[in-house]
Amino acid sequence: MIKLENITVEFELRGKQAKRFRAVDQVSLHIRRGEVFGIVGTSGAGKSTLLRTINLLERPSAGRVLVDGEDITDLTGSALRLERHKIGMIFQHFNLMHNRTVFDNAAFALRVAGKSEVEIQQRVPEILKLVGLEDKAQAYPSQLSGGQKQRVGIARAVANRPAVLLCDEPTSALDLETSAAILELLKEINERLGITIVLISHEMNVIKKICGRVAVMDGGKVIEEGSAFDIFATPQADFTRQLVAHTLNLDIPEHLIDNIPGTVLKVLFLGDKAEDSVLSAAAVRFGVSVDILHGKIEYIGDRAMGLLVVRLADLPIGSVPQETAATYAASPVARVDAAVQFIRENATHVEVLHAH
Repeated sequence: MIKLENITVEFELRGKQAKRFRAVDQVSLHIRRGEVFGIVGTSGAGKSTLLRTINLLERPSAGRVLVDGEDITDLTGSALRLERHKIGMIFQHFNLMHNRTVFDNAAFALRVAGKSEVEIQQRVPEILKLVGLEDKAQAYPSQLSGGQKQRVGIARAVANRPAVLLCDEPTSALDLETSAAILELLKEINERLGITIVLISHEMNVIKKICGRVAVMDGGKVIEEGSAFDIFATPQADFTRQLVAHTLNLDIPEHLIDNIPGTVLKVLFLGDKAEDSVLSAAAVRFGVSVDILHGKIEYIGDRAMGLLVVRLADLPIGSVPQETAATYAASPVARVDAAVQFIRENATHVEVLHAH
């Protein structure tokens, strides 16, 4: 659907010694029709600049932009305006006209596209209903909440029935609850209308909630690309691992871990393994106690990812099954080590944080 081929964007920095700054550095991406594709990175990574090349609000210094099989890189004038009607855009700060009603804001793109007043009067109520604002048609932006303003922005962006919807940090100006509602609306629009969505964010939680595939940017380059599940479950680049770690937030202060008796593990379960009773099986089989110190199971798309921090410790010999006691000569260390090995064999990844 969208192909970015070796996109480079450079800006000239003014000063005593003129220099050129490369905001996007030879990025190639293929975004499939009908998917929600996320581009994530910290501030200054180049993601907004890259997004704006898709509708040529930012012309690439080098490389090609193809939308629906057509090379649009060199379009200008009326041909470019016509192409932009097929690409809606949602902005971080809404960009509404404050002296116009919700109806007129939503109708703006239709009027620019030269639609008749009859078409406008028919289409605007449809899109306001889609975004849940059918009762706000005559209200002004100053009378709306932040979430409602963004819904107006979404209505305006989909008014011309675009094939592509570009979302530039669409939830960063909103609170958590409102952000979740806006993401659900975007997901519904994608599923109901089949619009291809390209969303950029610096928040991994946003990416995790809505995107099927993800590109991670740093320093103007794409350093990692894959399914959202793979990016979160098995990140390859150090930078991606840092982003994911902040999102999962399963760290326990080291001074606390050092004072916990027993062996402390961080255990990752993916897919079906996230729903298996591996830890309880280890406890029963090897006669050890398993205490969950921290953790969560999340679903990314329809796939489960479980990440737990657990403590393993030996039980009194009277609590150990006879067969286990005989096998490991009633050695607490041997039983805990065997339990750790069993968990390694049945989990996706195990990291020993501390061992006694």
